[in-house]
Amino acid sequence: MTSDPLSAMQGKIASELSRRPECFITHPTEVRILQRFDAGQLTDFANQNGWRVVRRLGGRQWQFYNDTTERLLNETGTTPAAGI
Repeated sequence: MTSDPLSAMQGKIASELSRRPECFITHPTEVRILQRFDAGQLTDFANQNGWRVVRRLGGRQWQFYNDTTERLLNETGTTPAAGI
């Protein structure tokens, strides 16, 4: 999943999430890029970047959030102990 449009999308999301707690993708061209991928691929894309992705409005809007748990997993390569 390293296509040029997706790389550009990754840069936009990262830039937005560095300034705000969430990033909304609503532009039709950007939504079409995300709709090319199945839910598992998008979840993997988000997790690799330390984000969480949520599909809204029947796929006409996507929201990305920073996910601390995923960031910890990416940094340490381990699963944090739940409830400990």
